Amino acid sequence: MIALDFRRLLLCNSAVQQLTTSEPYICRHIIRIMSDKVSVLSEKIAAAQLGGGEKRIESQHKKGKLTARERLHFLLDENSFEELGMLVTHRSTNFGLDKEVYLGDGVVTGYGTIHGRLVYVFSQDFTVMGGSLAEAHAEKICRIMDLAMQNGAPVIGLNDSGGARIQEGVVSLGAYADIFYRNTRASGVVPQISAIMGPCAGGAVYSPALTDFILMVENTSYMFVTGPNVVKTVTHEEVTSEELGGASTHASKSGVTHFKADNDVACLRMIRELLQYMPQNCEEKSPTAGYSGGNESRIKLDTIIPDNPNQPYDMHEVIAEVIDEGSWMEVHKEYAENIIVGFARIAGRSIGVVANQPAFLAGVLDIKSSTKGARFVRFCDSFNIPLLVFEDVPGFLPGTDQEWNGIISNGAKLLYAFSEATVPRVTVITRKAYGGAYDVMNSKHIGADMNYAWPTAEIAVMGAKGAAEIIFKKEISEAANPEQKWKEKESEYAELFANPYSAAQRGYVDEVIVPSQTREKLIRAFAMLENKVDTMPRKKHSNMPL
Repeated sequence: MIALDFRRLLLCNSAVQQLTTSEPYICRHIIRIMSDKVSVLSEKIAAAQLGGGEKRIESQHKKGKLTARERLHFLLDENSFEELGMLVTHRSTNFGLDKEVYLGDGVVTGYGTIHGRLVYVFSQDFTVMGGSLAEAHAEKICRIMDLAMQNGAPVIGLNDSGGARIQEGVVSLGAYADIFYRNTRASGVVPQISAIMGPCAGGAVYSPALTDFILMVENTSYMFVTGPNVVKTVTHEEVTSEELGGASTHASKSGVTHFKADNDVACLRMIRELLQYMPQNCEEKSPTAGYSGGNESRIKLDTIIPDNPNQPYDMHEVIAEVIDEGSWMEVHKEYAENIIVGFARIAGRSIGVVANQPAFLAGVLDIKSSTKGARFVRFCDSFNIPLLVFEDVPGFLPGTDQEWNGIISNGAKLLYAFSEATVPRVTVITRKAYGGAYDVMNSKHIGADMNYAWPTAEIAVMGAKGAAEIIFKKEISEAANPEQKWKEKESEYAELFANPYSAAQRGYVDEVIVPSQTREKLIRAFAMLENKVDTMPRKKHSNMPL
């Protein structure tokens, strides 16, 4: 409860002080009336802040969860929260709802700051009717989403709800749709972040799915369209809520969640960190961090590529050497690990990084990695965040599973996302750049601004061994020693094409650089591209191969 000395506030008013001197009786009467009214307000504020009551708050804590208001305390800058709609209640009387009236109607909404920048927030209160969503509850959420659009600031939703309030029937369904509509309208205009901090089932999952980033808390949150009981009835599968839609499941198997956290506080701190890499809206640039130049050479990069072209290495080590120290924030860390995406800074500038990962499936592109990369590229392009691509890709993953599940259309998503992007785009080819995957990974041909290659780069239609087998098939088969002839032709092809120089001669690569110079080259390139202006042809909207 907020302690307020209303009598002192009144007496500080000069007009009241004058009245006290000239008309003491009238003044005491006014103060008594105002004091009574303030007491009523104070009681209402206390009731609203108590939510569903002490017992339900205690139950929330026993589950390892914070309350809606406690979450806002950890999320926002100290004393920055301004609540809107605290005294809102539902208007329903069916099925005993007339006896279940709570101020705020199960969601705390308002605005505040994170790192001094404006954000709009809603935090569902599970202690009030399970945080269930209905008409008034949704109206409060829609209100802050409208304000976010009008004032150009991010929207953060802290979701902890049992779903639609079934006592309100179709009104609850309409209320969800009101939110979905605003999620869609706000997409690409202001950043939208969803934290799943409790149950999120049925229609409730689609609002988070429409936002830019989803965070989940291990062991206390889950998301699914149909729960374990329905699954068992329909498919006869035995599965727990955690197995079906827990944080680990969605972080590694479905890719629905971008981040998972150990607890509520860690989740909220992650949101604060995430917002530091992005602007307030699509009209702004991301905030920059302080940076003072120094020796930008990174000698470790000169020895990071193995002599054996088939030996893996960890692309995380390359990224760590190039970006500002301590600035890495990986997205979708456990999902489709053959591609790496995340935020970082170079010379204080916020950038998005997309990189093949040779240490996982040799860094091939497949269905999951293509959609993961495309999603991230489109977010960065929406909010003016430059893109840095590290390329070491042997091609697309072959096989019936990939073909039958649409590698063609899914692979095209990544190609489309890069081709559509108008932000500054820089590519560094560290080793393999084979086949169509070379085109897809931000090549000059699809609009990249600067392309660098290390001397170890191999830019070709395919690997030398496979190419030699196809091109010189007849010579190899007719040779006295086919195996020896194959090796000779492999070396011949590699010398001609398995290097960066043929591409550099044609201008497909701007410069072949010593690996240790990579950071310095990138700092200069992104500084040069800082004021890049590019626009797409006039259209209603594009038709991405979804």
